Amino acid sequence: MSIVTISRGSYSRGKEVAEKLAEVLGYKCLSRDILLKASQQFDTPEVKLIRAIHDAPSILDRFTFGKERYVAYIRSALFQQVQKDNVVYHGLAGHYFLHGIPHVLKVRIIADFEDRVKEEMRRENISAKEAADILKKDDNERRKWGLQLYGIDTWDANLYDLILHIQTLRVADAVDIIRCALERPCFKTTPQSQKIMDDLALAAQVKAALSEDFPTVQVSAKDGEVLVGVKMGQFENTEVAERIRFLTRKAVGFDVSVNFTMTS
Repeated sequence: MSIVTISRGSYSRGKEVAEKLAEVLGYKCLSRDILLKASQQFDTPEVKLIRAIHDAPSILDRFTFGKERYVAYIRSALFQQVQKDNVVYHGLAGHYFLHGIPHVLKVRIIADFEDRVKEEMRRENISAKEAADILKKDDNERRKWGLQLYGIDTWDANLYDLILHIQTLRVADAVDIIRCALERPCFKTTPQSQKIMDDLALAAQVKAALSEDFPTVQVSAKDGEVLVGVKMGQFENTEVAERIRFLTRKAVGFDVSVNFTMTS
């Protein structure tokens, strides 16, 4: 059992690769489904979630922390869906959210810019200049998003296990290469890699539950124990601590050990 994340630019054929791969493997194929689940679970308009995961953070966002909250919702919803394996995810930011989990095969699908422009022209019935401008803006926003929230460029090869160029390689070739890579033992789920997944999922669930009241809170988990980082001014506030414990219990449905640490 494994998980595949496929990062792609607009009109790079990445969606086709993801859907065909899921069909071949018998895996669930997810993309917009995660946004819909997050929208329903956290009672947040889908358009706000789309902007949070797509547009680069604005100056206003840095003061209101709106984007961080919406990203926390999406991350939590994604972990809930992939925690049981056998998933191909081709939505945005999977390579960031699932970073560090050994049994997640992270793939980047790229295509020549000229080919992407032609496909945009065909689908949207627009001029070459209009298509090129849209694609450049879209690519730039995604790169700025990753840099400002994670300090990593979407195009950084270190994010991925495989980078496949759709040109000489066709969609069927890409699917076959990914399928063969998944047969390697390093991408199989183990008790150790599942433990990493479960801890990250728990931390994401708690972070989402706390983000409205405490947008800058830092959350991690180890062996089912949650570690919450709060600002120095909040650290010794009994009401803050009790509120965090209450929201954590409400989110996960059972008591977990919550420890606190100071952040700047």
